[in-house]
Amino acid sequence: MDVLLLRPAPRNERFGLGPFFRTEPLGLEYVAAALESRGHRAMVVDLRFGASVERALARYRPGLVGVACMHSLEIDDSLDVARQVRRASPDVFLMLGGHSAAAFPGPLKCPEVNAIAIGDGERVAVDVVEALARGRSLQDVPGLLVNTNDGFVATPEAEPVSLDEVPLPARHAVAAGYRHYACLQYRPTWLVETARGCPFRCSFCSVWPLYQRSYRLRSVDAVCRDFASVGAHVFVADDLFWHRADRSRELATELRRRGVRKEWVLVQSRTDLVANQPELLEAWRPFASRIDIFFGLEAATDGNLDGLTKDTTVASTIEAIKVAREYGYGVTGNFVIDPEWDETDFQRLWAFVDEHRLHRAGYTILTPLPGTPYYESVRERIRATEWSQFDMSHLLWEPKLGARRFFELYCETWRRSVLNLRGSKRWWQWIGEVKPQHALFLMRALARTQRMMDPQYYLSEHRLAPADAPAIDETPVPHTIAAR
Repeated sequence: MDVLLLRPAPRNERFGLGPFFRTEPLGLEYVAAALESRGHRAMVVDLRFGASVERALARYRPGLVGVACMHSLEIDDSLDVARQVRRASPDVFLMLGGHSAAAFPGPLKCPEVNAIAIGDGERVAVDVVEALARGRSLQDVPGLLVNTNDGFVATPEAEPVSLDEVPLPARHAVAAGYRHYACLQYRPTWLVETARGCPFRCSFCSVWPLYQRSYRLRSVDAVCRDFASVGAHVFVADDLFWHRADRSRELATELRRRGVRKEWVLVQSRTDLVANQPELLEAWRPFASRIDIFFGLEAATDGNLDGLTKDTTVASTIEAIKVAREYGYGVTGNFVIDPEWDETDFQRLWAFVDEHRLHRAGYTILTPLPGTPYYESVRERIRATEWSQFDMSHLLWEPKLGARRFFELYCETWRRSVLNLRGSKRWWQWIGEVKPQHALFLMRALARTQRMMDPQYYLSEHRLAPADAPAIDETPVPHTIAAR
């Protein structure tokens, strides 16, 4: 079967660090690899770069179209793409999948969609294609919500896929090419996944609930081959790098033995893992000329960390920063800004950032992502009118300080970061860090990030439903079409 996999273009990349993080659709590449391994043909079209749904359908004439919904802020975008597909190709089988679809499928139960994948896409997509080819009932395919005459019906639960069950990602299937994909000032950037899941329990995170706190590893050989196959700039997609110390040490040793080395690598990890295992940073340091660590810093006080169920301490944060810098790693990360903060909370964060020289950190508004414990605890307060407001840069209810004062302080926080072109790092210093052919991309991205320091820009989009009116609709019109 010919399968078309679509990555929607988010309607809201005006806020936050979206311009700096345009990464390859790795999940769809793995689905494409799984399909190809079973003799099917797959093409990945990234709609962020000017592609058209209608042209893609006309060119590839697929028997199945898969639309990714990776984050709750993309729910409306994924639904728009689904409706475009249905208008242009009324009879094609249409399936939605991705992280957000699996974690919180309710808003995606729309009449245009035949099925929603709520298990690992690499297995579910193959099973669906082969069921369609053989005329079997989809209600026997595990890991689905199937659109029937009686509404969306859940099929049996799917077993988690073994990460080595699927070949390396089918990057050749991406129509756009890799010149578009960037991370920070590095372009092009490739994504590599060495593990999936997280055993921790941060209240705002949707990863561990979806994977039930599991943590799955790819084999050392597969990871080494993947690293060897990509270019000089790599963003490791794992949510929790350096977990499982013995395996991490083995992987670093094998990469060195095979002579695999990179120019720049970004990994994501927890502060307590780094603070307690400095020997792992020593083992990995030769892997790249520059390695940056993105920490989930989250808060500047133990009380606020406890409120996020972070299960770590500020002392670990301070020690991790020290260890990383001793071994020559770049330190970046993210703090979350709670709408319940008062001015003292902001001042405490600014003092912490200044004391520990964390001006490369970013700041997101504490947002109840669907599928998280935090979402369930504040569900009744949410007054968003669009899913795009779940981008961690909008407020979903009125903050304690009022919107105007909250955004004034929030923007002041961003002005203290390295992204402020009127601050400690000017535009020519940024330009000096990239190749000439990438300078225009970087300048455009930096220009867009300057909006994060303008309170009026946030206020212009601060729209909430009235307190006595229904807010965002979690369940689309309950009209259904029978699954074929």
